Amino acid sequence: MSAASAENPPVLPVDVDFEHALGVSDRETALHVQGDDRRVWDLASVSKPVAALGVLIAVERGLLDLDEPAGPPGATVRHLLAHTAGYGFDGDELLAAPGERRNYSNTGFEVLGAHLEEATGYEVAEWLEMTVVAGLDLADVEVTGSPAAGFRGSIRDLLAVGRELLAPTLISPELWHEAISVQFPGLGGILPGYGRQRSNDWGLGLEIRDGKDPHWTGSRSGPRTFGHFGQSGSFLWVDPDTQLTAAFLGEEPFGRKHVAAWPGLTDAILDRFGPAAGTAR
Repeated sequence: MSAASAENPPVLPVDVDFEHALGVSDRETALHVQGDDRRVWDLASVSKPVAALGVLIAVERGLLDLDEPAGPPGATVRHLLAHTAGYGFDGDELLAAPGERRNYSNTGFEVLGAHLEEATGYEVAEWLEMTVVAGLDLADVEVTGSPAAGFRGSIRDLLAVGRELLAPTLISPELWHEAISVQFPGLGGILPGYGRQRSNDWGLGLEIRDGKDPHWTGSRSGPRTFGHFGQSGSFLWVDPDTQLTAAFLGEEPFGRKHVAAWPGLTDAILDRFGPAAGTAR
């Protein structure tokens, strides 16, 4: 898909000077795309929601239990998904006891991937191909890298994941509600790129906005908004109150340009496509 036409004007002149793609969808179909929606980009940590969805499908099928032991002593699958197993960002060093702090961790998702393989009998990539990729009819995503930050994908695929997170078809409503609810409430920690948060709330593989400030979503984003952003300069957010999801991918790694541009971009999306704009839902 080419850049937006006169009939489909840009949501906002995005204030970045590098090539990028942007998409917005409701729970049924894409509402707007700027840039090439089929170009494949590095997802970086936006890989985690895709991997988490694969884990939740295993839970749904009875192959895993959220509260079964996984990772360091005392930790569970739930701890790993919610970044409370005690691992630091990278490496095997334990910085806290399970459930004590919210330490955002790539290591935790690597350990989670190994646990998923043991439980299902499939390599992570095979399991995700059979469940998430086939289940959502994803066309471009590459799930052969690290479940923490190694996947690649397109805007059209990320929007499909966002739609699934708005209205689940691969897991039950009950498990979905648990996934988007705060796990281990009240834990503080550092949100990478945005500093220390007194309540660094997360669900199951999904960051929950709540009252975080500063944040990569917009000032108009509700506290139930959830999703993930990545160091490749990628984001996927889902707003259950407005029934919208949006994704951004680009060729520059996350930095000051993204911090400056993303909140205003999100607010413009909500202004144009949210219920107050009169968009039929």
